[in-house]
Amino acid sequence: MTPIEDHPLRYTLSNELHARPFPSLEAPCRAIYLAIKKPRDAAARDKSEDLNHLIALLDRYGTPHPQPGATHYSGQIGQNMLKWEQHTEFVTYTVFMNGVSERPFDAADMSVFPEDWLETAPGVRITSALIRVEERPDDSKICTLLSDWFVPESLAVSRVIDDEAIVCGDFRIDPAGHLRFGLFVTPGIGRRRVGRIVQRLCEIETYKTMSMLGFTRVRELGPRMGEIDNELTQLMAAMTRGDGLEEDRLKALLSVSAELESLSAQMSFRFGATGAYEAIVGQRISVLREERFEGRQTFAEFMTRRYDPAMRTVKSAENRLSSMAARAVRAGDLLRTRVEVARSAQNQQLLESMNKRADMQLRLQKTVEGLSVVAISYYAVSLAGYLLYPVAGMLGLSKGALTGLVTVPVVLLVWLAIRRIRKIVEQGGPDL
Repeated sequence: MTPIEDHPLRYTLSNELHARPFPSLEAPCRAIYLAIKKPRDAAARDKSEDLNHLIALLDRYGTPHPQPGATHYSGQIGQNMLKWEQHTEFVTYTVFMNGVSERPFDAADMSVFPEDWLETAPGVRITSALIRVEERPDDSKICTLLSDWFVPESLAVSRVIDDEAIVCGDFRIDPAGHLRFGLFVTPGIGRRRVGRIVQRLCEIETYKTMSMLGFTRVRELGPRMGEIDNELTQLMAAMTRGDGLEEDRLKALLSVSAELESLSAQMSFRFGATGAYEAIVGQRISVLREERFEGRQTFAEFMTRRYDPAMRTVKSAENRLSSMAARAVRAGDLLRTRVEVARSAQNQQLLESMNKRADMQLRLQKTVEGLSVVAISYYAVSLAGYLLYPVAGMLGLSKGALTGLVTVPVVLLVWLAIRRIRKIVEQGGPDL
């Protein structure tokens, strides 16, 4: 085969698809699940803290460390198997234990995580769950266990994976602070299939909780969004009626628009994450291939009744915020146009006023020009008289007669000179 150079990331990309294998479990067993998240700015957190916290746990059990910069890890801690995964906003710990305790969903199993280690966690608990896996008894026995373990009102039960298992849970937090899920598997089911079902249950719970963060954020912003909507409506109404000054309304509208843009920027990541988490929840439920058990609601029906309305609220808030921002932009453009038109009208009036003043100035200038001809002519005749008086005696003319003869040509010459100067100035001619 002809040698060909591989892309630098070829093996990395290929191995990523196989980097997080499903656990291999055999009934009876149980799983302890914990998800930790930073209260704020979790996506921008220092992820090395997550890895250091994992290493601190592994050191308690004398377990080898993961590779530097690892985002997932599986290893033995004591007699149990630990699976650790780092995600964009959170990190998860799942401990798989053989056998089941006499007391169903015993909170003592959580002691696999030392208390002082939990206190130093780089974040807070976003969810935790206890999962009990048993061999499948007859349906009547399952119904008895369901009534003992869960709250009937919110209980969801379904046959999954072609009726090879039954999953159940009520999505409620028990007195110990954990959710409970039960899994009854048919004898002979594959170990990896059991592991996949347990993994799906953990993912459904985690991504459901993470997507609900968007709902709580929307509920917090709801009152302010309503106030902004009212402000925007009032500004539009005032603009329609023409109340007040256009400049003042434009400033108020720009303030509203800026706040909407700020809210959109703040919520952009949460809206996107909520949509992605919602899609994962739906996908994880669909791959279970649910069938109804004893007429009870399935996981999909539970989500339709309780979860989907919250997600539609988030989507509605996202659309509302986007619509309000677009309205503010359109209103701002319209109001800005009106302000510009008003200013253009004012400028037109100003130009007309300037034209009138220019006309008046021109008429005044012509009037002054006539007076200037008289004044200049008067002095010019006087000067000409002083020059010509000696000649008057020689010609036998009196001073008055000589002055009369000189006056007309001098006035004419002065008038012609002033007219020529004005013409040169009006035509932008050379400086005089």
